[in-house]
Amino acid sequence: MNEIVPLVEMTGISIEFPGVKALDGVGFRLFPGEVHALMGENGAGKSTLIKALTGVYPVDSGTITVAGTERNFGSPAEAQAAGISTVYQEVNLCPNLSVEENILLGREPRRHGRIDWKAVRRSARRVLGDLQLDHLDPGSVLSTHSLAIQQLVAIARSVQIEAKVLILDEPTSSLDAEEVQQLFTVVRSLRTQGVGIVFVSHFLEQVYEISDRMTVLRNGKLVGEYLTGELPRMGLIQKMIGRDVEVLAELDRSETAVSRAETAPGTALLQTKNLGRKGSVGNISISVAPGQILGLAGLLGSGRTETARLLFGADHADQGELRISGTSRNLRSPRAAINAGIGFSSENRKEEGLIGDLSVKDNLVLAMQASKGWLRRIPGRQQDQLSQKFIETLDIRPANKDALIRNLSGGNQQKVLLARWLIMNPQLLILDEPTRGIDIGAKTQIQLLISNLAAEGMAMIFISSELEEVLRLSDSIAVLKDREMVANLPNNGVTMDDVMAIIAGSNA
Repeated sequence: MNEIVPLVEMTGISIEFPGVKALDGVGFRLFPGEVHALMGENGAGKSTLIKALTGVYPVDSGTITVAGTERNFGSPAEAQAAGISTVYQEVNLCPNLSVEENILLGREPRRHGRIDWKAVRRSARRVLGDLQLDHLDPGSVLSTHSLAIQQLVAIARSVQIEAKVLILDEPTSSLDAEEVQQLFTVVRSLRTQGVGIVFVSHFLEQVYEISDRMTVLRNGKLVGEYLTGELPRMGLIQKMIGRDVEVLAELDRSETAVSRAETAPGTALLQTKNLGRKGSVGNISISVAPGQILGLAGLLGSGRTETARLLFGADHADQGELRISGTSRNLRSPRAAINAGIGFSSENRKEEGLIGDLSVKDNLVLAMQASKGWLRRIPGRQQDQLSQKFIETLDIRPANKDALIRNLSGGNQQKVLLARWLIMNPQLLILDEPTRGIDIGAKTQIQLLISNLAAEGMAMIFISSELEEVLRLSDSIAVLKDREMVANLPNNGVTMDDVMAIIAGSNA
């Protein structure tokens, strides 16, 4: 394969942002008819490398060659015209338009100056057929389909423009197992047609299932290029995180959830009885004591986030009771919850958590400043001290309090969000998907932090789509289904099968 001219060859690519060396002399090759996984921790430079290739970011130094010709794309449109197309985790299509309209949007065949809708339909059917999506009605509205189908439509659009290079950036993060296999069927079909596919994912099993080759980045530098079949999983993880994989076993060795479960629980810090909100979620009866972690388990849409919002006062409960340290409370706002000693890290860190145009320091002290009131400014020296302390404690990279938060990786942004609430020293911390979309190194660091905080006496409510993660960290597990709580289990030998049986209703 090395004798074949690469579809893409990037050599010595360097990009620097204010306070951040995002890429430092990185190289990357993609050959026709291969799936090439781009691997690394959050902050390793994967997204920056993709954006350099697709014309989003100009490169400070280095060369980009496409099909043997040196190119310097000034925009994603130029890259797309050269046959490079990207499908992102958040599908960038028009949900109010039909499948066929999305596939040919901006390139509709015309006749006598008007769109030829029959030709649009024929072209869409042909592309869908090539991708084994004949069952999909081209005239159906895109929003009526699952996220998986919408991503396949985005791929169909790329195929229709005859993309030679297809970049899939976290395409499976919100898909179930069946939808992942449907996507992989399409990917394999494109591979046989000679399309080069860049695959970015944090799911190692999927990477090893679908990729032929992988390139590993770490801290903006190239670690190496490897054939997937020749690099064991533990070897990959070690190359990604740059340290012994013993850190990955540390969480399993500690088994803090088990040791905490053996101690007698104290008085419940937070307790609810039949708490709910009409049209949102109901029948929430939970209890969590200082030093305990309560996990919320359930499928997407089961009511986990809705429960968290009720407990934090972001939504107002209209039924049931909530008690804090034995006293009945009515939390009508997040400020009331903060004043009661509750912190909440939202699953939607970009829209509900962080302000991208502010610095790391500004984001870190945001909750503290809000609690004091905007007229009582936190002294600059105190802001600097707090920032430095938590940047070191949580290993936030880069260790620059003045860096813009939007220039940090997802994992480091998540650490900043956690640090914001740790500054407040809450009695109860609610974490909604704190490890979603981040690499295994950052995920392990955050999991260890959660366990250590509980060991130090903080009460925690932990939400994750990864059931294994919930089981690993939690002392007890509240199971939600169809926006109601259906079970509350002490975590003493509970298995994934046990929880899935409850969700499926087979225990009834």
